[in-house]
Amino acid sequence: MHDDSLIELRRDIHRWPELAGTEKRTAALVADRLRVAGLEVTTGVGGHGVVAILHGDKPGPVIAYRADLDAVADTETFDSDFRSRVPGAAHLCGHDIHTTIAVGAAEELCRRRPARGQVVFIFQPAEENLTGARAMIDDGLLDRTRPQEIYALHCAPIPVGTFVITPGAGLPGQDHCRISLPASGGEQIAATVDALSTVRRPQTPEQFQRLIQDLATVDGPLSRYVYVQSHAGADEVQAWWRAWPGDRYPEIREELRRLADGAAIEFPAPPFPAMVSSPELSLAAAEPLRAVGEIVTMPAAYPFNGDDFALFLQRVPGAMIFLGVANEAAGLHGITHATDFGADERAIGLGVRAVVALLSDRLTTIA
Repeated sequence: MHDDSLIELRRDIHRWPELAGTEKRTAALVADRLRVAGLEVTTGVGGHGVVAILHGDKPGPVIAYRADLDAVADTETFDSDFRSRVPGAAHLCGHDIHTTIAVGAAEELCRRRPARGQVVFIFQPAEENLTGARAMIDDGLLDRTRPQEIYALHCAPIPVGTFVITPGAGLPGQDHCRISLPASGGEQIAATVDALSTVRRPQTPEQFQRLIQDLATVDGPLSRYVYVQSHAGADEVQAWWRAWPGDRYPEIREELRRLADGAAIEFPAPPFPAMVSSPELSLAAAEPLRAVGEIVTMPAAYPFNGDDFALFLQRVPGAMIFLGVANEAAGLHGITHATDFGADERAIGLGVRAVVALLSDRLTTIA
């Protein structure tokens, strides 16, 4: 596998990040490289989405694999010679790594040419604003390709060489409200809303390690939680929250109505669903991954992020695998959405090997 070439691809994407809905350059890079590899490539799916199909020698199962293309609307503070050159945009969530791994896996599988089946590589735009998966689905992607299973990798702040599976868990959804204010009192209402949080973002390495321990504990502190963020403006309070389990949003809305104390409260949209990995397919995925790295099982959902891969998993059984990218000794903590996000690039080669092993296993296992 051509790790050096993939690292250069990752750095190119990282230097020129594109925000949700504007991923034209990134999509073109991906499409060109996959065409050269020999895949059947379609562009412009659900916006700047790219779909590349690898056909095995004989008919068989159809497996999908998804990566996300867009960057975060923020300013990167991590110093490197490939740091973002686009003001206000940066790959702080590792989507550049996700995309690179998917390209590398597609190229390697093309070289090996599966004996049977198809792999549908999905390069999704607009994950950060939770619109890209819906747009691709509405564009008929799943109806046309009809995958039987779907998988994805996501960067995680755990040691490089480690993979995390979350059978029956994954990432929480999200909900949002606006509370109209009287002449004063916005700060107090915001503080009251924030007090609903049962979990706080870790601020120290020790707190972060405790969080990881809690995530790995069956029926532990993170088996049930609410995480709230709010902002008090001149005439309204806006609040966003994530909760686990995912059926808790109605009760939280009722509590917020109570806390609003008669003030007008609006819920602009239904709650965005949680991303829940299949228990069976998560455990099955662990077997081929063991040849690549250490496997850790976490029964709880990381409270501070979501992912619209949830919408694919509502339609197709599958799982998200979390990929360790941290190397504390090198100053690379791997915490996604932090402005100083840094990742050990050895994770790219490991990710490619893991995805190739997983997809190859599923193509031979599914009847």
